[in-house]
Amino acid sequence: VQTCALPISTTTCAHSMTPPEDLKAMCLGADIIVSCVGIARMIKADFVKPGATVVDVGVTRIDNKIVGDVDFDAVQAVAGAITPMPGGTGPMTIGCLLENTLEAAKMLGAFPR
Repeated sequence: VQTCALPISTTTCAHSMTPPEDLKAMCLGADIIVSCVGIARMIKADFVKPGATVVDVGVTRIDNKIVGDVDFDAVQAVAGAITPMPGGTGPMTIGCLLENTLEAAKMLGAFPR
C-alpha cells in the first residue's frame, strides 16, 4: 500500500471480511475512497462524506451487466467526484499496463531506451 504524497495523509486498508460497521466508519473519515473488492454496490451513499472522491475499481457481473463496488446512482449525489463502472478506471489500467510492458521490453534490450 502506497501512501499519498502529502506528509499529513494516512492510508487505511480494508478487505471483504472487514465488518460493515467498521468499513463504514473508515469510509466516512476518508477524503478519498478507492474500492476494488469485487462486491457489487457495497459502498453506499451513507458510507461517503460529502465532497469525498470515490474511485470504483471493482468489477462484478450481475445479470450480464457489469457493476462496480460503489452504488453509483446513490453515491454520486454525495461525492465530490466519482468514477463510473464500467468506463471509469479501465482505460487508465490498460494504458498503465501497456506503458509497463514497454518499459519491461526496454529493460530486456528489446527496444532502444
